[in-house]
Order: sequence, then structure tokens, then C-alpha cells
Amino acid sequence: MARDRSARRRSAAAGGPASRRGAGGEPSIEPGLYPIDAGTAEILRDPFTEGAWLLRLNGAESSQLNPDDPLELGFEYMRWIAAVVRHRWGRDAPLRILHLGAAGCSLARWAAAWYPGSRQVAVELDAGLAALARDRFGLPRAPALRIRVGEAGEVLAGSRDGSRDVVVRDVFAGSGPRDQATPAHLTGLDAAHHAARVLGDGGMYLVNHGGGPDLTAARREAATLRAAFRTVAAIADPQMLKGRRRGNIVLAATNGPLTAGGDGPQGRDALVRHLLADPLPARLVEPVDGFAAGARPFDEPLPSTRLEPSSARVNDDNGVNHRRPS
Repeated sequence: MARDRSARRRSAAAGGPASRRGAGGEPSIEPGLYPIDAGTAEILRDPFTEGAWLLRLNGAESSQLNPDDPLELGFEYMRWIAAVVRHRWGRDAPLRILHLGAAGCSLARWAAAWYPGSRQVAVELDAGLAALARDRFGLPRAPALRIRVGEAGEVLAGSRDGSRDVVVRDVFAGSGPRDQATPAHLTGLDAAHHAARVLGDGGMYLVNHGGGPDLTAARREAATLRAAFRTVAAIADPQMLKGRRRGNIVLAATNGPLTAGGDGPQGRDALVRHLLADPLPARLVEPVDGFAAGARPFDEPLPSTRLEPSSARVNDDNGVNHRRPS
């Protein structure tokens, strides 16, 4: 199982119009199959969450969004990422966020609603998918959110020093739901050092690592980030951390504080409680010295040539993001 989108199963919408109105007033959601550069995208109702929609890419679930509630995040790893950001910055902070991997821009919609005044760039290699998301999902308009068609590594390497507060890496590539993986060059020391440079001392690099029960790659990613950042944390549910299932691990890396600090609502203890209270309870591992002990950092450099379009995010072996209780 890759993602548990809610421990509380909710009924699907029984009726209502097939399309909704987005933030700009234009129709944003319509079910159907749409051609994209990497294959086919499908938009359909989420059978487990009333009012929500799914985006499938070549058969694999990629994004879930509720057009009426951008603060609702269906995928557990996105909720964990949001929890880290919320405990590091107050809601009045206008953030500069770079999303490496866009798809349906669910997390960007959340950030635009939670942090008004923020400026975000979402990078998507697939031009057809980027156009579909912009046309159908009622996304915030520039300058609140710009969608840039490009390769994530190239955009990261070309970004200015200290130009971002948050960088989120959520990039997977493959021809179908069974072979999804993050391109190797985005997991290497080169990418990690570029992320640290772009973020400066106070920024946060948030990585969605997806994989199976063998945690070797996750430990190596943690070791890679430790070589570029002073503080690295891992977040996942206990079964994933024990290597008992396929799923997602969020890695948070920073050269500043992990949280706003203190004993208040934005301190480390508050973050731990927030993660434990999630519909899929998660554990915070920080520092990751024990988790990454003996692991060799990845050393694949960022390439100078463009790559093939990505097709989806990590899923379970059947390309499904499970939303029922574990």
C-alpha cells in the first residue's frame, strides 16, 4: 500500500454537476480521459471522499483534490508535508515555494489557501499534463502559482541562491503503475547541494520518497541529505519504517530549525502530536543518524540533457492509492 488517504471512509457524491467552478470562475473539473505527452490522464470522482476528484496518469493515481476545499489533502504524505510547513512558519508568512513535480498541484492549492500572499512555482515536465491541470483544476493564477514546463533538475540547478523558503520534490517516472521511481539524478548529492543553495539557511527541503519494503534506497536518500543539510528528519507510519509494506517516507531537510521551536503550538512536540493524530498516524524520526547508519549517499549528478516526461506518482503494485484503514 502506498498511500492511505483517510482512515475515515466517506461516501462518494451521489449526484450533482459533473463540473465545478475554480478559483478564477472557470469550469475546473470534468470527468473523462485526456491525452497528455506521456500517455493518458483520467479525471474521475473519488469513491471514498465526497466532493473530491482523482487524477490518474496511465492508470496510476497521482493527485486528489476537492475543488470546494483546497485545505483538504487526501494523500497522507501531503498531509505530513503540510504539517512540517505549518510547524515551521506561521500562517501569516508569505512563502516562496518551488514544487518539483506538479501533476494536479494539490499541495500548491493547499499552500495558496493556508499561506495567502505566497508565491509558488510548480515544475512539470509533461506539457500536456500542465495544460490539463491549469485548464481543469481551477488553480490559483500567477503570481500566486505559476506552472513551469521543464525538467525538475534543470530548474533546480538554475534557481538563484536563497530564492526559496520551501522546495518540495515529488517526482516519479515510469511507463505504468508498477515501475514508478524518482529519477536517479534527483536523488543524488548534486541535487541535494543545489536544494541547500536555493533554500539558504532558513529554508526547508521536503522530499517524497516512495518505495517498497526494502528501505535501502530510503536510507541512502537520508544519508544523501545529511551530507548537504545540518538537520534531517524522516516521517512515515511505523509499518513503513519497519519495512513491512510499500509506501511513502517524507524526508525533511534544513540548515535552520525543523520547527518554530519552543513548547507552543509550533514546537517539535506539537509536530509529533500532529503527526500521531493524522488519519494514518506517522512517526517523526529526528535525527536520522540511526536510520541512515552505514548507508552510502547517492552520487548521480544532475544531467545536462532533458529527460522523458514523467507519468505518475508512486503507488502500490496495482497503481491504487488505498484510502481504507490500514
